[in-house]
Amino acid sequence: MKTQILKITVTMAAAALAAAVPARAQAPLEATSQGGYTVLHPAAGGSPAMIYTDRHPSMMEQDPVTRAREDAAREKERAAREKEREYSYYDQGQSALDSARWERAVSNFDRVIELKGNKADAALYWKAYAQNKLGQRPEALATINALAKEYPKSRYLSDAKALEVEVKRDSGQPVNPAAESDEELKIMAINSLQNTAPEEAIPMLQKVLQGTGSPKLKAQALFVLAQSSSPKARDVLVNIAKGNGNPDLQLRAVRYLAIHGGRESRAALADIYRTTSDLDMKKRILSAFMQAGEKDRLVAAAQNEQNAELRATAVQQLGAMGAQEELWSLYQKESTVDVKKQIIRSLFTGGSVTRLSELARAEQNPELRLLAVRNLGVMGSKRTGDILVEIYNSDKDPEIRKAVINGLFASGNAEGLVALARKENDPTMKKELVSRLSNMRSKVATDYLLELLNK
Repeated sequence: MKTQILKITVTMAAAALAAAVPARAQAPLEATSQGGYTVLHPAAGGSPAMIYTDRHPSMMEQDPVTRAREDAAREKERAAREKEREYSYYDQGQSALDSARWERAVSNFDRVIELKGNKADAALYWKAYAQNKLGQRPEALATINALAKEYPKSRYLSDAKALEVEVKRDSGQPVNPAAESDEELKIMAINSLQNTAPEEAIPMLQKVLQGTGSPKLKAQALFVLAQSSSPKARDVLVNIAKGNGNPDLQLRAVRYLAIHGGRESRAALADIYRTTSDLDMKKRILSAFMQAGEKDRLVAAAQNEQNAELRATAVQQLGAMGAQEELWSLYQKESTVDVKKQIIRSLFTGGSVTRLSELARAEQNPELRLLAVRNLGVMGSKRTGDILVEIYNSDKDPEIRKAVINGLFASGNAEGLVALARKENDPTMKKELVSRLSNMRSKVATDYLLELLNK
């Protein structure tokens, strides 16, 4: 056993030290494979060196349940990346609209449309809007028709019909260079209404929100309503937040109700949360609760929401608020592994070494315990290093021990790795430890590698 360990570690130590100390000219090596080991034969003579580099083929096989779980996880990650791309293109298109770069807006919205995701109908509407600004009125009408045909239930259809009337009215007319400055003047007028005649301005602001103005113009009108203390203005904002407007405005209204509204506005958000079936909207409202400091509402959602994804979202928002004790209490009651994972991540976000240590030591679910260990490793303090070494010495699960090794390596804790390597008798784990030490620029690591070579 000791000979085998030395064959593994000495070869790795020599390779590491080659980069740390002046190297002598070395003869080229030839490699052959023997039972999971790579045997290096110096071409110019000398003794072969053996390194364990592979597992036995039977160890590489996965059981169907594990394979299915990993396939599902990969598909979920792929879908998340696709959604991120879609939202990125959409945001770039909106930014192009705000700066009157109409051709760039069309290009970005085309990319969104091609992905056929959640934002495709919105992208069709705004593409038509930009085409109209470019004077491409037949193309704009064709895009509006595509929206109506492909997404007959889209909440952008009302705006699209108003845009269609405007496009048809202006057909045959040249593009008006003053249109952009006209809109800038409208924005200036809206801003002035905030201080001069807020009550009289509300019907005018509603008209802007129902019209075919740019996202920038409508956002400004909505912002002025949010600043108002008028109950009538709040009613308009709540009405839009309930979905009586396009989804872009709805999301802004939700955010404004959380940030600028008082208790009544947040109560309105809670009502919308209870009555809507839109998952994304519920997530937005949970985020709004976090921005408004509504910890109790988030705890209630994390406890009572039937949808596990929404419970996880509420937990995530509580983590951002630093609600560590509430999270720990939720963990004890939660039964879904994915939600518990999110609680662990949120405990990490809040720097809760004590709770993560408890889970790393005592959690019965290996998957959750492993996640707790990994998060402890990323935290990288002296305290977490000592805890990780203790866990390594008491836990015989190879995956847990590898997670400890990776955590100590990530935090640059060469002392902890050397302490474990000195005691380790298992060849595979010894290899893991020496492998990490061989990649550390640390005197402690180098001294230990030299020590191995001198044995």
